[in-house]
Amino acid sequence: MTEGAPGNTACSAPASIAAMITLHYLPGAASFAVHGLLRELGTPFTLQLVDRANDGHKLPAYLKLNPNGLIPVLVDGDLVLYETAAILLHLADTHPAAGLAPPLGSAERAHCYKWMFWLSNTLQATLIHYFYPERWVDAGNAEGTAQVKAHAEARVVALLQQIDDQLARHGGPWLLGADYSATDPLAFMLCRWTRNFGSRPARQFQHIGRYLQRMLARPALQQVFAAEQLPPPLV
Repeated sequence: MTEGAPGNTACSAPASIAAMITLHYLPGAASFAVHGLLRELGTPFTLQLVDRANDGHKLPAYLKLNPNGLIPVLVDGDLVLYETAAILLHLADTHPAAGLAPPLGSAERAHCYKWMFWLSNTLQATLIHYFYPERWVDAGNAEGTAQVKAHAEARVVALLQQIDDQLARHGGPWLLGADYSATDPLAFMLCRWTRNFGSRPARQFQHIGRYLQRMLARPALQQVFAAEQLPPPLV
């Protein structure tokens, strides 16, 4: 889930302008989706690297921002916010002109919420079992660890089918349909996390594969790969 580690970076703002938004991030981690949305918005922001390799996520200063010690954290003026889905929705709400979420109160907005929380609470949660299977078995239980990982991968593949079905059903280019939304960088990120699956990574699904290529063509996402010094995309 994580890769290389560039230093702190100020983005999308002249030197004379102090960015109000700071994203605490780790390359390739869950902060990737937020980084992608910030690039789409073109709003000034600063990247603050969390050096997880040296337990930077466990330092008292970081735990004051997020007591769970997880990445990302967004600091927007006086607001400190964690949980990726919450950050994405906050950015969509505070930049309404960008049109990154359907109108409040609409059925389309309700489906936006549904997919945002499904991606976070169902797909991402299952992927965590895949990447950290040892958390769910006793220490030293190699067989149990392998079983958890295998079952999690199988479950993720079944969940990916729901995304493929969604794309096939509406026929639009993006997860919600015709319009790019705050759900898309999250969906892309989670699909990317499956790139090393031994069974069926997301890119092998007919409609997801095309969707991922459309995502990769977006300049904002290309900027994220460059800024986070990630290797050439394999999705």
